[in-house]
Amino acid sequence: MVTAIPPVNAGLLLDLVENVRRVPTGRSVSIDFGTCDRDAALELISAWCLSSGNEIVSTEGSAVTVLHGRSPDPLAGLDPDQLPGSRVWVYTNFDCNLACDYCCVRSSPKAERRAIGVDRLRQIASEAAAAEVRELILTGGEPFLLNDLDELVGTCTDKLPTTLLTNGMLFRGSRLERLRRMDRSRLTLQISLDSATPDIHDSHRGAGSWVKAVAGIRTAHDEGFRVKVAATLPADQMHELEPFHGFLDTLGIVRHDQVIRALAHRGVAETGIELTVDSLIPEVTITADGVYWHPVAADHADQFVTRDIFPLADAIAEITRRFMEHRRSANAIAEWFPCA
Repeated sequence: MVTAIPPVNAGLLLDLVENVRRVPTGRSVSIDFGTCDRDAALELISAWCLSSGNEIVSTEGSAVTVLHGRSPDPLAGLDPDQLPGSRVWVYTNFDCNLACDYCCVRSSPKAERRAIGVDRLRQIASEAAAAEVRELILTGGEPFLLNDLDELVGTCTDKLPTTLLTNGMLFRGSRLERLRRMDRSRLTLQISLDSATPDIHDSHRGAGSWVKAVAGIRTAHDEGFRVKVAATLPADQMHELEPFHGFLDTLGIVRHDQVIRALAHRGVAETGIELTVDSLIPEVTITADGVYWHPVAADHADQFVTRDIFPLADAIAEITRRFMEHRRSANAIAEWFPCA
């Protein structure tokens, strides 16, 4: 309901109090302060809400909407690792030695590189540490295609614990030497493997890729790195989980480091779960083009947040603000889509 108010602040406040009392806790009322000075009226209403335990939920023109009581904290109940900005994802590049048929960001050998570059990544790592980010996650594309990957990783591990996503197929020659120069105490390798036998994995990623990925897992272990293994599975292949877990056990991958991801209908995938800003808890994600809501949509305009990577704290704050607005308007807990 909207009530016209004469240009007297005392009358405005009395009318607001009366209307709020008429509705149950959790419901809102709208008050039109008419010809009252807008700034003065909002200051008065804000002070009353603060002292009375109510909350302004919106203002538009000469109208203000006040909630009877306070809305729940949109971040309450989230695991600390799910809070926006607790970790930051960075796409080091978008080109890849594989062309997986469900790649969420359309990576392939033909994709434009769009590299983040060492200078920007150094600044990201520095500002992330200052913003109390707890972990950096580097992904692609395939990061091991980059000739300066050891330097890129070093700029991150110097500041924060870091996870590097890879298909694990390129650990040989000069690339193996780059791997060996990385900080084992601060870096986790997450290698993609979709099944306990080659058939399913190779059907999505290419013939012979399973054998090379398994060899990469073994190499990473032998080199002294903590290794996670991540599988992407469509719904009709979830029956493969138990034999897959058993196989990873034989490779020395502890259960906590066995990551199962649902197939997302993004990028080149023709099927999968529909994931939007309304259904995703955000994971701050940076590419050469700017900041995105979530890594699963880092090549999609609907989850683009801002071109301004820096100051990183401002980008994190903007994503947090939008997330809180979404949760308040939906009045429900968003669905978590785990990636790492």
